Amino acid sequence: MRLVLAEDLALLRAGLTQILESRGFTILHSATDLPELRAALRDPDAEAAVVDIRLPPDQTDEGLRAALEVRARRPRFPVLVLSQYVERLYARELLASAEGGIGYLLKDRVSDVDDFVAAVRQVIAGGTVLDPEVVAQLMSRRDGEPVERLTPREREVLALMAEGRSNAAIAGRLFVTEKAVAKHINSIFTRLDLPLGVDDHRRVLAVLAWLRV
Repeated sequence: MRLVLAEDLALLRAGLTQILESRGFTILHSATDLPELRAALRDPDAEAAVVDIRLPPDQTDEGLRAALEVRARRPRFPVLVLSQYVERLYARELLASAEGGIGYLLKDRVSDVDDFVAAVRQVIAGGTVLDPEVVAQLMSRRDGEPVERLTPREREVLALMAEGRSNAAIAGRLFVTEKAVAKHINSIFTRLDLPLGVDDHRRVLAVLAWLRV
């Protein structure tokens, strides 16, 4: 898998490169600012990207903008975003840009290399990966939204869905059966008035329902 890596801090960029290449990825391009990242993402051989949100020249939202641009050109292009902070608006924009193939992790909370690599693979496979702290902060701003219809347990399930967890993983975290998780998820779909369709698609719509401004 050929990746674009965007990180302006030299030591972190070198560390990420070493980790990813040791796990079988190829760093096709290594960008340090927005112009370099945009040029790298125009390479048709690029298959996914791991990007920092804040890059030179302005250190604001350069990585996010580049991610949104490439996903507009290449729908579902996998992008894993790394950030120092929880950027609520950025997370909503990124998740609303398309279905799946998206991750948002906080740099300071990535403490396990295997978990990080697993997150990259999950995003490449079309999954959605959110740091639990991102989920917690986004969930705290939902007064008056449709998500208010959910029970406390359904909110727990939805939060774990937003982290990209499978039914089995959710069941293990909440110490319930997979059948119970499936019932909660179906209830979430109903309470949020989500249309019938492929469940993977409705999972994304459910997450977007509470990320929506």
